[in-house]
Amino acid sequence: MRFRACVAIGDKKDRVGVGVDKGPDVSIAIEKAVRQAKKNLITVNTVNDTIPHWIQEKYGAAKVLIRPAVRGKGLVAGGVVRVIAELAGIKNITAKMLGSNNKIVNARATINALARLKKVI
Repeated sequence: MRFRACVAIGDKKDRVGVGVDKGPDVSIAIEKAVRQAKKNLITVNTVNDTIPHWIQEKYGAAKVLIRPAVRGKGLVAGGVVRVIAELAGIKNITAKMLGSNNKIVNARATINALARLKKVI
């Protein structure tokens, strides 16, 4: 029997990563997943505590739609998107997950969407 762990890490200063790994024990699986997440850190382009433009990303059966929001609106997102946005330090977005209820696939779709954000000049 093996255990699988999915871990999201971030510094709340525009850097976030997700790692998934297996191990014979829960603690070993978590340690390996954290190491994997540290290797896959991305830097998110943000403007005034939100994202510069709306973005839609599809990964497998999961589709995620993330839109910028005005200051004071807060994080209007559910599940994995909310956790990843908080870890990245994003304070104002509106997001919707479509298609899949699988947390790992939704996390990868969210990370891919945030990695594709273009920098505002």
